[in-house]
Amino acid sequence: MSSHLAHGLGTDPVEPDWAPLTDDEVTDVVGAGARVVWRSPRPLSAAAVVELDGRRLFVKRHHIAVRSPAGLAEEHAFLRHLREHGAPVVEVLHTAVRGTWTYEVHSTGVGEDLYRDALSWSPFRSRAHAGAAGQALARLHLAARGFDAPRRRVQPLVASFTVFAARDPWEALERFLAGRPQLASGIERFPWREDVRRVLLPLHERLAPHLPGLEPLWTHNDWHASNLLWGGDGRVSTVLDFGMSDRTTAVHDLATAIERNAVQWLRPGYPVREEDVTALVDGYQSVRPLTPAESAALPELLPLVHAEFALSELGYFHGVTGSAENTRLAYEYCVGHAEWFAGEDGGRLLDVVAHAVGAERGRSTAGTLR
Repeated sequence: MSSHLAHGLGTDPVEPDWAPLTDDEVTDVVGAGARVVWRSPRPLSAAAVVELDGRRLFVKRHHIAVRSPAGLAEEHAFLRHLREHGAPVVEVLHTAVRGTWTYEVHSTGVGEDLYRDALSWSPFRSRAHAGAAGQALARLHLAARGFDAPRRRVQPLVASFTVFAARDPWEALERFLAGRPQLASGIERFPWREDVRRVLLPLHERLAPHLPGLEPLWTHNDWHASNLLWGGDGRVSTVLDFGMSDRTTAVHDLATAIERNAVQWLRPGYPVREEDVTALVDGYQSVRPLTPAESAALPELLPLVHAEFALSELGYFHGVTGSAENTRLAYEYCVGHAEWFAGEDGGRLLDVVAHAVGAERGRSTAGTLR
């Protein structure tokens, strides 16, 4: 068994899908004398902090089926735009291809990695952190304005917003599957047609009246505490990991932040962090107030915001890592998280979100989706 374990889709550490980075490997990519000083437990790639000549770098390795050089170039262009517009994001220093592997080398950023060993979907340590994270997300969205690149090419592990942003989500889902053969093959073992009609389409009907008022924006799409570095003043000092970024909307990113940080999905029965939701939303709106259309959309988008990424994960687990168990868990993630919002705890969270933004659930707005 490897001495390096990774986070899985539960609370126990698991064997990593990808072999850990080695000193020889990083030396080949960044230069002689490089050595690994910390390996990330995140499961979807191999990543490490590397020391070279007294300087620390962050190196991430992907299988080329997950991230090609062209796929990496899309998120790196977004990072460059954000840095040029004052956002506290890491600098892309180098990319490399070695056989079937692609590598990206970043600066490590400024600040303390307080959540680096925390499981995904873990809560903030404090309400103050939740508020600071909301402010940082709003500032990121302001910096993202003007980056008008198209949506990312089809590739695994991207949190898109196409199916449930469409007027006809069923037709959009058919196109989504047709463009992703690994996903289309993997999902056939599940009753997905029935579950989409039973669970997801009714949620889309509630969201649909608000879609025309949402402006497109390139967004982070994986906003949780362990993707943030923290300064001594309790504010976010660096934003990490844009691997799931794409052209969605600001309210999609805010809904993702709520879904990732307020609901303890890996510990069923634990209370929803309602105070963190309020602090996150209040922090966001102190920097970038939501429009009426965004406020109305937020509680209706929240039960669906995970769905397209869950489908992308399903395709990844079926077609890239070949894990039948994780494929099943990804399907349950897609449907089960949406179903949860129909229960007592989920409904109360939606009410908390609606109250935080002054929205009446079910109210429609006018506008144009471009």
